[in-house]
Amino acid sequence: MMWPNMMGGFFGGGGFIWMIFIFIFIVAIIIGIVLLIVWLVKRASYPGEIPTTKTGNAMEILKERYAKGEITKKEFEIMKKDIS
Repeated sequence: MMWPNMMGGFFGGGGFIWMIFIFIFIVAIIIGIVLLIVWLVKRASYPGEIPTTKTGNAMEILKERYAKGEITKKEFEIMKKDIS
């Protein structure tokens, strides 16, 4: 007896097309799982920024503002005393 197509009617009339869709779906799931694992590993490896003291961060900002000319030397000295 001859079958109507290569798959013998499996998956209905468009068996090959359904096989392609299922393959793409499985590949997408595998890629998603791999990306999730990579994201979790990176997140565990780098828990966040290294904490800095507020004074150190403020001093850097103050130095940058002075270097850009946004504040005068007198203002810089006053602000430097405030954050120290």
